[in-house]
Amino acid sequence: MDSAVALQEFLEYVVACLIDHPDQASVLHDLDDDTHVFRIVLAKEDAGRVIGRQGSTIRSIRSLLEAACVKHGIRANVDVGTREEFGLAPLTEDGG
Repeated sequence: MDSAVALQEFLEYVVACLIDHPDQASVLHDLDDDTHVFRIVLAKEDAGRVIGRQGSTIRSIRSLLEAACVKHGIRANVDVGTREEFGLAPLTEDGG
């Protein structure tokens, strides 16, 4: 399995366990030079749960991701936000 795919699936699993609206969440992956960039896209109500008090939850997620990156020999960043914050179109009633 590709390292980036494994990391993306890891993030999807962790985030889904923390939030109330997993059907509205997604983890997007981009490659910026030699750094993998993961964007965790959430419903507005769920963003605070993933960020945590004073950023403690997202800091922990980033630490786990960093440890996995060392194992795979890659670099990665994680951003958290809503569809609007990332400039994405809002979800429609049918979820698409």
